[in-house]
Amino acid sequence: MTILSLDPAANATPEALRDFLEQCRAVAARAGRAQLVSISLEVGALDPLAVLESIFEPGELHCYVERPAEHLAVAGAEAVLSFTAAGTDRFAACQRFIDETLAATIAVGDQRAPFAGPHFFMAFTFLPEVEAGESFPAAQVFVPRWQVGQRDGRTVAVANLVVTPGAPIEALAERVWRAHAKFARFEYGERNIAGACLGGTGVPPVGLKPTPEQHGRDARATMTAYAVREVGDDDHYRKAVTRALALMAEHVFEKIVLARAKELQAPEPFHPLRALNGLRERYTDCFAFSVANGRGQSFIGASPERLLRVHDGRLTTEALAGSVRRGVSASEDAALGGVLLGDEKELREHRLVIDSIERRLAPLGIRPEHPGKPALFRLANVQHLHTPVHAVLPAGVRLLDVLANLHPTPAVGGTPREAAVPHIRVLEGFPRGLYAGALGWIDAHGGGEFFVGLRSALIDGAQARLYAGAGIVAGSSPEKEFAETELKFQAMQEAFKDGVTA
Repeated sequence: MTILSLDPAANATPEALRDFLEQCRAVAARAGRAQLVSISLEVGALDPLAVLESIFEPGELHCYVERPAEHLAVAGAEAVLSFTAAGTDRFAACQRFIDETLAATIAVGDQRAPFAGPHFFMAFTFLPEVEAGESFPAAQVFVPRWQVGQRDGRTVAVANLVVTPGAPIEALAERVWRAHAKFARFEYGERNIAGACLGGTGVPPVGLKPTPEQHGRDARATMTAYAVREVGDDDHYRKAVTRALALMAEHVFEKIVLARAKELQAPEPFHPLRALNGLRERYTDCFAFSVANGRGQSFIGASPERLLRVHDGRLTTEALAGSVRRGVSASEDAALGGVLLGDEKELREHRLVIDSIERRLAPLGIRPEHPGKPALFRLANVQHLHTPVHAVLPAGVRLLDVLANLHPTPAVGGTPREAAVPHIRVLEGFPRGLYAGALGWIDAHGGGEFFVGLRSALIDGAQARLYAGAGIVAGSSPEKEFAETELKFQAMQEAFKDGVTA
């Protein structure tokens, strides 16, 4: 990637912008190929989810991620570049796409600012291949036309565009300039920022953001009832757990994670971002997320599990396995947590995840460090055993190399992975798609963050498919595992009460 010293804030005139884009077109002409041009500018505080909701278009790709407890939020929409892949080499194929893109990228603005520069938003399904009719490809990558990111109180807006040797500079400059003006004085009620931002389709503005009185009426109007249906017969999950325990007794595998799915049917289409807003407010310690496929379907959720983060040459991952409900009082909550910390079955399940992480990182020369005992990680409705894992990333090892080795972890698949994962599709009775997949982003410097697609739902118009799973090990009870998944479903079903379009 070529980084130019031009400061967009100090050269914020239409003439300077045209001159810059002329230079980019000249570079494209000399190289004989199009250039990705990325313009980053620090702006006043914006809520990325509110911005995305204001310009939401079901037919456009988007990705939104927020973890309120870490003061992190980023949204990107409309693809200027995209790529899909499948098969066991899908991570390597995506890395090649990133490398080829960055080799022809020109960036301006402070690249040290949080979420500056081009970002590659990525979604990998649980399995390396998908079945006919699934909503998402096995690997989806895109560079957004526009992006807004926040971290630690700083907000950065990024505009990305492709400049070809014959690009119409006047038209491109006008679109970029309009986008700059929109971010400088953004009204959350406007929907035309997408059109202003580098040539998106856009629609005319619909007016200013609603008054508090209007917002209250809208919120009450969305509390619409929906029908709930189990995918498969009501006893399917208990039978699947029983069969898995029998396979363990035959030493086929030590652990397997089995999920249930429920389908919600509403009288009106669900709005994925309204449901997401309910999740982010309830679960501030989770990754609230929404990923769209550009064909009308969105995958949303509130995941408690970070898969990995790479920043300044350091790797962070975690083991999250073993769970119990929250108590109705402080005393009961503490008692339940104490039982969880001493439960042999839950501790064994947790240890299997840590052992697998260490085995999967070893071939890459990574030596992880972690505490000797897990701690409690408490969410609104459930508490988990949690162990953070840290390591130095060796030279030459990249984020996607690590991701390819870690995914899927025993926390969502099983162990041994090669033995357990092939049984999941048969036992569960439905394709997982992005459920328990790897979602996140990579920046232009090789850093990035991925989390696991848990406590999630696939939204398709007035229908939503919800997913929840539990780890099965020797000593598991079909009834208790069913109850655990039911507990995890509660969060999503509550959020969807606010997610029907008014």
